[in-house]
Amino acid sequence: MLARHCLITLMLAVSVIAHLPLKAVADDDRPRIVAFGDSLTAGLGVAQEEAYPARLQRRLDERGLRYRVINAGVSGDTTAGGLRRVDWVLKSRPEFVILELGGNDGLRGLNLQQTKANLAEIIQRCQTASVKVILAGMKLPPNYGADYIKGFEAIYPALAKQYRLTLIPFFLDGVAGSTSLNQADGIHPTSEGYRIIADKVLETLAPLLSGRK
Repeated sequence: MLARHCLITLMLAVSVIAHLPLKAVADDDRPRIVAFGDSLTAGLGVAQEEAYPARLQRRLDERGLRYRVINAGVSGDTTAGGLRRVDWVLKSRPEFVILELGGNDGLRGLNLQQTKANLAEIIQRCQTASVKVILAGMKLPPNYGADYIKGFEAIYPALAKQYRLTLIPFFLDGVAGSTSLNQADGIHPTSEGYRIIADKVLETLAPLLSGRK
């Protein structure tokens, strides 16, 4: 019985490998870019191919840049959750990490010092592993109080300065607040919204990439 189970498992594995596109197998050696974030990275509410990491991959392919984008977005994730899984993210040995976390901390009104400390620890672990971090800044709706909003938004430029990171000042720039570019919840972008995000991320990322073609 055990031998039969092992044989079936092996046959299934061979079947999966046989159906992988040849290009995907050949490109396994591409340097990796990990999109590390929450639902805005995961692409909640849209098809996987419409989320920004998949769109970014297509943009890189169109430019002939041999990088592989990995979507490590987890819906609902906080900076504490990100910190718990940063070692898992680093197992893929990325060259770049696009760090988009903190929005859920802010929406839940979590302690700002702890949010900043969590992000700092994620950044430190990435840099210790010789990974270049691109930090995506976030903003909050106006109903969270001026002091809290000011303190929250100041986290990102402060960390970028401290750790000498490339900063995307606002991840949702050009998308936030637009009814046509966001889903009914007013938080998560539509497919078109993610297209805009991917293009803006590429503007920041492209100058940092070596021309691997």
